[in-house]
Amino acid sequence: MDTPTLLGFAGTALAGYFAIMNPIANTPIFVSLTTEDDGATKRSVARRSILLTFAIIATVSIAGSYIFSLFGLTMPALRITGGILLFIIGYHMMQGSGSKTHTPSDEDIRTSLESKLSVAVSPLAVPLLAGPGTIATAMSFASYGGLDYALISISMFGVICAATYLCFRSSEEIIDFLGQGGLNVITRLMGLILATIGTGMFLDGVGTEIAIFVKQIA
Repeated sequence: MDTPTLLGFAGTALAGYFAIMNPIANTPIFVSLTTEDDGATKRSVARRSILLTFAIIATVSIAGSYIFSLFGLTMPALRITGGILLFIIGYHMMQGSGSKTHTPSDEDIRTSLESKLSVAVSPLAVPLLAGPGTIATAMSFASYGGLDYALISISMFGVICAATYLCFRSSEEIIDFLGQGGLNVITRLMGLILATIGTGMFLDGVGTEIAIFVKQIA
């Protein structure tokens, strides 16, 4: 595949992961889960949650094709489903409310507060950072081509993971600087980007399915 195409894919993957992860908007949740922890514990929680999130998405990106073969799934079907899911999440973000497919419940948060380091696994890594929306996004991006696409997708996700970690480390400063109004604006903007990418995935999947159907009946 030519370099411009790969660069365009990298840009799309970076934007998609940034929108679905939304590091800045997720920072207040990190603060609420670690509000009573000391600095060392907060850093440990941030590090563990990001490493686990990256491991989950990298595994899904590489092993996605094998998972498809095991359950008899198709790439176009994933793009259609992932596109719908991303659009729903983006729509809820634009409305200023979290989607249940990507936002931990109050019960998750209350339970996780009982154990300090356990919040790195749940609800931070799963389902907040590596939720169904992120997994669907990763599998959709990885399905666009061969190993080169998968590696680019994983690399772009790594960049977003690094950005998320920095946001968690600087959580107090970010919240003080932006305020609730700034966080709301960012969340709605990320929702618009996410809904747009989801629409593109959906249309791409439908187009591929139609092309396969036409070829079969021709």
